[in-house]
Amino acid sequence: MDEKQINAFFGDDAPKGFGTGWWSGVLAAFFGLLALGAVLCLHFPQYLTAPELRAFYPMDVMRWGIKGLIVAALVFGVVAALLRQKKALALTGLIAAFLATLLGGSSVVIDATLHNGPAIGFDWFLLDMLLMAAIYVPIERLWPYYVDQGTFRDQWALDVIYFASTHLPIQIMSFMIMLPATQATKYLAIPSVAGAIADLPLVVQFFLAVVVADIAEWAIHFTMHKVPFLWRFHSIHHSSKALDWIAGSRAHFVEDFVVRGFILVPMMLAFSQGIIMAYLVFVTLHATWTHCNTRMNVKWLEPFLVMPRYHHWHHASQKEAIDVNFAIHFPWIDRLFGTYYYPKHWPTKYGLDEEEIGSGFIRQTWEPFVRPNRRISESQPL
Repeated sequence: MDEKQINAFFGDDAPKGFGTGWWSGVLAAFFGLLALGAVLCLHFPQYLTAPELRAFYPMDVMRWGIKGLIVAALVFGVVAALLRQKKALALTGLIAAFLATLLGGSSVVIDATLHNGPAIGFDWFLLDMLLMAAIYVPIERLWPYYVDQGTFRDQWALDVIYFASTHLPIQIMSFMIMLPATQATKYLAIPSVAGAIADLPLVVQFFLAVVVADIAEWAIHFTMHKVPFLWRFHSIHHSSKALDWIAGSRAHFVEDFVVRGFILVPMMLAFSQGIIMAYLVFVTLHATWTHCNTRMNVKWLEPFLVMPRYHHWHHASQKEAIDVNFAIHFPWIDRLFGTYYYPKHWPTKYGLDEEEIGSGFIRQTWEPFVRPNRRISESQPL
């Protein structure tokens, strides 16, 4: 089922504002499917949960969370069924919640001894989807900049697939991302530098970590724009014609390995594991926010911290915005390297500048290896 079929099955032409039953239906389906997925993780933890994360789960809290998801799906499902003529979303949420309950709900007992064998990060996908959506969807709905851009805008399903593609194969992703840094620490580590940094206050360590990471990000990001072979992969990220919180997930796995892997090289040489973990939480929240469709802004912070409008100009396909704003956290880094661009208004056009890439996740995954991007003027008519 492709995106058009999904939209046709669940959507309709009735109003979708608050009080119409639309959002109740969306929440019912969302919570119901999350609950069902979580119950499946309890049944098959060896295969569906990431070994790296199991030790950190407060299981009592997780079980109460599953109960909450089931109850929320049932409540919102009933409300949506009463308010909205089309029942597809409501029924999806209700059926998923009933299935989760029939399968044991939050009371499923994990009685097997778990080991560090092969597994997919289905738990990580569900948890991160819940947290990110809970934070950013309300922001985009309450304070949008592009008011007419809905949550389920064109190509939203493609970005959900990209989101899943970086979460499910967590063991492979983690190994490949860590590989450059772990190899570098064997030959380049300078204990005296790491020790001196470790003696600094934690706040100073964290700030230095963000600076080091962002300078590395600028260099890698700039290189991916300027080296044609690397641009084939990075152009996938720039192909979004509308930005929101999940559009930032659209990235080729080669880009993920290169960017994340080589940012970690200076980080692991200089900072403790705790500081690196704190930075990874920060970059996840901040980078997602900068892609958001939101007018929310802290004006006095604009010279010091990247805001959504700043990063949106990096994604703009207007001529004046090509190859600018490579920093992900600090605008002054772009000022330092001459790539700063921050007009008072927002972009009017996003996506690639006169370039064509394949459509769909599978095609976008394999095509950069075998064929460079083509100018639209040089290709067949679309």
